[in-house]
Amino acid sequence: MHQHIVNASIQLVTIVKDRHPYEWVDEAIEVIKSAGIKCEVGPFATVVEGKYDEVMEVIHQINEHLQKQNCAEWITNVQIQIRSNGDITSDEKTE
Repeated sequence: MHQHIVNASIQLVTIVKDRHPYEWVDEAIEVIKSAGIKCEVGPFATVVEGKYDEVMEVIHQINEHLQKQNCAEWITNVQIQIRSNGDITSDEKTE
């Protein structure tokens, strides 16, 4: 994939009874923040912005983290906006 800036919405839905779901969500947010790409945490999802490969790597890291921490089951909902010939930024979309 190209190396332009893309943005994505990542929502984690945990299907667990061992912990409050927000605890797992908080861990996923920490994974996102530690990735070093632009992010904005919202009440339903976290929006990230970076090169395509960076964004996809963050999604991978979230899933790997949850699996390593023995989260029983979860759904990762992702929406990605990509522009073929250039960057697409959150700032541009909300101007």
